[in-house]
Amino acid sequence: MVNGALVSMMLAGAPLAAQAEKLAVVDMGTVFQQIPQREQMTNALKAEFGDRMAEVQKMQDDLKGMMEKQQRDAALMTEAQKTELGRKMEQTKADLQLKGKALDEDLRRRQGEEQNKLLVKVQKAINDIAKQDQYDMVLQRGAVIYVKPEADISNKVVEALSKGQ
Repeated sequence: MVNGALVSMMLAGAPLAAQAEKLAVVDMGTVFQQIPQREQMTNALKAEFGDRMAEVQKMQDDLKGMMEKQQRDAALMTEAQKTELGRKMEQTKADLQLKGKALDEDLRRRQGEEQNKLLVKVQKAINDIAKQDQYDMVLQRGAVIYVKPEADISNKVVEALSKGQ
């Protein structure tokens, strides 16, 4: 009974096996690293968040300066000066954590939005190449153990996106 089921499955799959499928793979990591739109995205995000990043960096530098002053001048400072500097450092630290966290969250959200826009373009390029070269299936490179180099269309995708497709 089990053998009969296996034979039936093999016979049902025979027509599919006779018709070889044309497969390709894409290394998405390589594609995202090499496309020119990635650098454009990075530059756009730097422009958008540059002022906030500079502000956070200045706060970090200020805090570092206060800590150095505390270590260097502790013996010369009065208790009131030490207390004042300690409070100022704590306030700067709290502000830095708040602004740093908000910046990280906003930057991460915007990066995700921009990466999703790029993903749509990459997917379109992959679809266009698959239709043009008549691939039956395109797989992510990490999903396969071995692939012939000529079946990797990553460079074609990068070229298509570099041409503005």
